[in-house]
Amino acid sequence: MPIQRFPLVLESWRPLAPGICHYVFRRGDGQPLPFLPGQFIQVHFRYADGTETKRSYSLATVHPPGSGPATQVEIAVSFVPGGAATALFEGLEAGDTLEASGPFGRFCLMPQDDNSRYLLIATGTGVTPYRSMLPLLEQAVTERGVQVAFLQGARRPEELLYGEEFRAFADRHPDRVRYLPCFSRELPAADSSHAHADVRHGYVQQFIGELAPDPARDISYLCGNPNMVDAAFEALREAGLEPRRIRREKYVSSK
Repeated sequence: MPIQRFPLVLESWRPLAPGICHYVFRRGDGQPLPFLPGQFIQVHFRYADGTETKRSYSLATVHPPGSGPATQVEIAVSFVPGGAATALFEGLEAGDTLEASGPFGRFCLMPQDDNSRYLLIATGTGVTPYRSMLPLLEQAVTERGVQVAFLQGARRPEELLYGEEFRAFADRHPDRVRYLPCFSRELPAADSSHAHADVRHGYVQQFIGELAPDPARDISYLCGNPNMVDAAFEALREAGLEPRRIRREKYVSSK
């Protein structure tokens, strides 16, 4: 059965970090886009020679449960020098239309989850699905008493995507949520909004042990750089987590 496609009309965009932008679309056919937080869409376009291609983007849309159909489609796009998709997005203006399909994927919080803590680990635009998951995570914290530990990796403070939103989530639940930004190259200045006790200098996988992964209570999500995902998966397996309780999604940049 062919995949059904639909038009996306650009409403707005804003820079998130050097070389990364946040885009807000609506469906051009007037329909909502039902989705599960953690899923992705595919954007379809053609190369200069007419060959059809596509790119996948996780949904960054924050849509609280029970608030009716989702009417916006939000994604984060990382620009790759010389990339065809980069040229496509860089050339967009409000009102322009793209062709998309989806949503797809199973990198989602599951209704049957019986864990008492989520370990969320991400680098770069791999944090996008976690932004979409925030309403469900908040619900799990308040209704089930779940704890959340979130390791987010970036090279420098200005590259920490959606960091203020994750910090606000942690601040609302100081006894249940722990947020640890990890900077591999440059730490934030002392007067920066990112300067606090839980900042780490290094790669996210270096600090997994600090969270004391527990196979009896944890479910972990890994998203981002493939090398990070592989290293973090091995660290969690060594800590005793079963593969079924480690959910992974690798992000590979395409031109």
